[in-house]
Amino acid sequence: MGIIWSLIVGAIIGAVAGALTNRGQSMGWIANIVAGLLGSALGQGLLGSWGPQLAGMALIPSIIGAVILVLVVSLVVGRKAKS
Repeated sequence: MGIIWSLIVGAIIGAVAGALTNRGQSMGWIANIVAGLLGSALGQGLLGSWGPQLAGMALIPSIIGAVILVLVVSLVVGRKAKS
């Protein structure tokens, strides 16, 4: 049950990051989960694990990390599409 809970929280974090960056409409639910889980690892690695936690993820650093991840990925994909 812990893995399912982590996937659900990762999807929510990814969806919030997509909404904050205005790039969520192009992301599917799998991309939201990946962005949420990788963003959580990135955010907690950079900022630590402070603030409220859910499913072992500190929410505020996780959302910040997911926003950074979504912005970087969209810049890289945007440059490749223009080439």
